[in-house]
Amino acid sequence: MSQTGPSTSASPVNDNWKAGLRPPQKDYRPQTEDVTATKGLEFEDMFLRRELLMGIFEAGFEKPSPIQEEAIPIALTKRDVLARAKNGTGKTAAFIIPSLQQIDINRNKIQALLLVPTRELALQTSQVCKTLGKHMGVQVMVTTGGTTLKDDILRLSESVHVLVGTPGRILDLASKGVADLSECPVFVMDEADKLLSPEFAPVMEQLLSYLPGERQVMLFSATFPMIVKDFKEKHMRSPHEINLMDELTLRGVTQYYAYVEERQKVHCLNTLFSKLQINQSIIFCNSTQRVELLAKKVTELGYSCFYSHAKMLQAHRNRVFHDFRNGVCRNLVCSDLLTRGIDIQAVNVVINFDFPKNSETYLHRIGRSGRYGHLGLAINLVTYEDRFNLYRIEQELGTEIQPIPQSIDKSLYVAPSMPEETIPRPISTSQQQQQQQAQQRAQVQVQAQIKNAQSVYAANGSQQAQLRPPNGVPPNVATHPQARGSPLYRGGVPPVAR
Repeated sequence: MSQTGPSTSASPVNDNWKAGLRPPQKDYRPQTEDVTATKGLEFEDMFLRRELLMGIFEAGFEKPSPIQEEAIPIALTKRDVLARAKNGTGKTAAFIIPSLQQIDINRNKIQALLLVPTRELALQTSQVCKTLGKHMGVQVMVTTGGTTLKDDILRLSESVHVLVGTPGRILDLASKGVADLSECPVFVMDEADKLLSPEFAPVMEQLLSYLPGERQVMLFSATFPMIVKDFKEKHMRSPHEINLMDELTLRGVTQYYAYVEERQKVHCLNTLFSKLQINQSIIFCNSTQRVELLAKKVTELGYSCFYSHAKMLQAHRNRVFHDFRNGVCRNLVCSDLLTRGIDIQAVNVVINFDFPKNSETYLHRIGRSGRYGHLGLAINLVTYEDRFNLYRIEQELGTEIQPIPQSIDKSLYVAPSMPEETIPRPISTSQQQQQQQAQQRAQVQVQAQIKNAQSVYAANGSQQAQLRPPNGVPPNVATHPQARGSPLYRGGVPPVAR
């Protein structure tokens, strides 16, 4: 066995340290070359701390993916890294592992700053940090907009080694002198193309001024526009560039389009639900209004459904994200809020109810299925107005989106080890309790909102209250028969983004 780091003894007495680990149930689903085409490097060959290795193996990681194999050894030398790899191939762990390796838990300072563009991705990334670093004693904090500043100030008065968050909130904390970044040697930007877009660029420039001059900068993304080149020349020192994008789309994701009229879309969606073997699905719309309308329609059709978009309260967004991730609901309707980085291994079908306007959005949307080399299905509902966008996106991505066949072969998106009769499988007692609790919460919230709405309308002399619940749970979802009894197959996969 290779030596795993300075804190690891090579004596035979300590060679059985793996025996006490509790890895999750092994995932036997087949994987594509997107994650299996490696050079044979093992995590134990990277000279990582034993405590970190324990967290890695207990998270269910067995071998590094290609991006992890390329990026982690370079990042451990404290060199700047500019890495481009496909969605769902392990970029998150590729920067978290070297960041954690460099943490000195005896120093009460922020030593790694991980920036992400969305609040949901911040929550997910912080959870991965905690999972991988749980044996190290590392203190991880997540901060995003939409939450009270007071809680963040109180948390930062305690020990924080890794700070994960969105740029605006972290800049706010740094400018107020609450977050001290003056001794933070590691600066990571996940989904870097989004963070360097015009909406974030001014914030990023200000934020960098609070970091020390001697710092390691790491940029990770699936797409790198020209604006990244400007940032590289200005803020990075001879970065090691990694590009694993020999093709843009994931090999395990099969893409189809259905040519429909706008008024036929809901009927087409209903047909897909009845014919496909969906474990979990994400359905994308192009506006927040259409998200809510479609979620209501899906619920009326008799399918369990949550929704999420940027205009919802943050607490409601967090609850929807948490419950969907835990398998409480089978379908999620959302805007482009969840196109980037979100890793839910149970999702095997993505449906573009509204076809996206550009190839970048399309690439990130379909990347929500087929995570970590597994199989997935992307179906696009295309109208007459979308025909030119369809052709242009095919050309820009160098891919082919085929017409949807009469019957879709299940082997394209359902793993062979998951026969139809085992889906859905019974979930554990703890998962059932979580499901019941979430459904009860949703039911109580909806009933309370109905009462409030009725009292308001009654005071105004209105005869009928029309309710648009803001919490991501359409009316009836908490009481619908399918919502009550639709346990999901989890495949033994831990909810850890790689």
